[in-house]
Amino acid sequence: MENTDGTVCEFSIVMPCLNESETLESCIGKAQQSLKDLRIAGEVIVADNGSTDGSQEIACRMGAVLVHVSTKGYGAALMGGIAAARGKFIIMGDADDSYDFSRLDPFVEKLREGYDLVMGNRFKGGIRKKAMPPLHRYLGNPVLTAVGRLFFRCPSSDFHCGLRGFRKEAAIKMNLRTTGMEFASEMVVKATLHKMKITEVPTILSPDGRSRPPHLRSWHDGWRHLRFLLLHSPRWLFLYPGLLLMFIGIAAGLWLLPGPRNIGSFTFDVHALIFPALAMLIGLQSVIFAVFAKIFAIAEGLLPEDSLLTRLSRCLTLETGLIAGGLLVAGGLALSFYAVHLRRLPSLGSMDVSSIWRIALPAFTMLAAGCQIVLSGFFLGVLKLKR
Repeated sequence: MENTDGTVCEFSIVMPCLNESETLESCIGKAQQSLKDLRIAGEVIVADNGSTDGSQEIACRMGAVLVHVSTKGYGAALMGGIAAARGKFIIMGDADDSYDFSRLDPFVEKLREGYDLVMGNRFKGGIRKKAMPPLHRYLGNPVLTAVGRLFFRCPSSDFHCGLRGFRKEAAIKMNLRTTGMEFASEMVVKATLHKMKITEVPTILSPDGRSRPPHLRSWHDGWRHLRFLLLHSPRWLFLYPGLLLMFIGIAAGLWLLPGPRNIGSFTFDVHALIFPALAMLIGLQSVIFAVFAKIFAIAEGLLPEDSLLTRLSRCLTLETGLIAGGLLVAGGLALSFYAVHLRRLPSLGSMDVSSIWRIALPAFTMLAAGCQIVLSGFFLGVLKLKR
C-alpha cells in the first residue's frame, strides 16, 4: 500500500488505546522518530477503543492514523488496527509508555530477514523496578508461558510481551478471533500451529506512565489466557487425561478381579471394582471428546488441518463406531447372562455373591462403554456432515 506521498508503506506501528492521554503523545512521538531514524516508510496507527479523555484528539494532532474500534477489548482494538494497517509488516505495542518505541530496530531486522512473528522478551531484555507486579513476574507469566510451551511447543519464552512484530499476511492466515487480553496468547499459539517462523528479541519493560491502574485484571485475564490454551489443545485437555484414566482403570480392574487385595490394614474387595470401572468410562468419554473437539475446531477454522486426524478419519466412521460399540454391548450382555446363569444353577446357587459381581461389574462396564461408542459414532457423523 502507498502513503499519501506515493511511497510504499513498509511498516505499520499499531497501538491499542483506551484513555491513554497521559502517555499516548510520547509513544506516538517515539514511534514516528524511530521510523524516521531507520529511514522506513511507515505509519503509526492508534486503534481507539472508545476513549473519553481526549486520546483521539492527541492521535490526530500527532499525525497518527486514528481507527475507531467499537467492539470492546484489547484483542478487538488490535484486530481493528491490524485490519486498517497498510504496511507489509506490523509492530504492535501498548500505548502506556512501558515499551520503548524508539528501539524498534531489532524487530525491523528480524522481520526483513523473513520471520513471520518476532516476539519481544522482557525477561531477557530487562524488567525495570516496579514495571511488573511480582504476581505476574514470578507466577502468572512463567506458568502460562510454560503451559503454552508444553501444550503447543511454542519457541517463545515470554507469551505475553505486548511489543511484537509480524507480517500482515501471517496475521491474516492466523485468523485471530479473541477480543480480550488472551489475544496475546492466541497469536503465539496460532503462529506455532501454522508452522510459521518465530524468533525473539530482548525487550526492556519500564513502569507505565499512567496515574491510573492498568486495564489488566490479574486473575480474570490470567484465567482467560489459561482457558484459551486449554480449549485449543484437545490433546492435553481431553486425550492425555482420558488415556491415563483408562490405563489406571484397566490396570486396577485387572488387579482386583482375581480376588480381595490387601494393602497394609486395608482390604480391597469386589466393591472397589466400581472405581476402576468409573475411571475407565470417564477416560473413554474424555478420549471421545478429544476427537470431537479436534474435528469441530478444524471445521470452524480454530485450528489448522491435522494430517494424523485426517488419516484416522478414514477409520473413525459411523459404521466402525456401530461395529465396535455393538461388539462391546454384545460382550456385556453375554457376561450378564452368564452371571445370571451361574446364580441360577443349583450346584452354584450358594456361591459367594462377590464372585458373581466380579463378572457382573465388567459386564456393566462393557455395556456402558458400548453404548457410549455407538452414540458417539452417530454424533461424529453429525460433525462430519459439514465436510
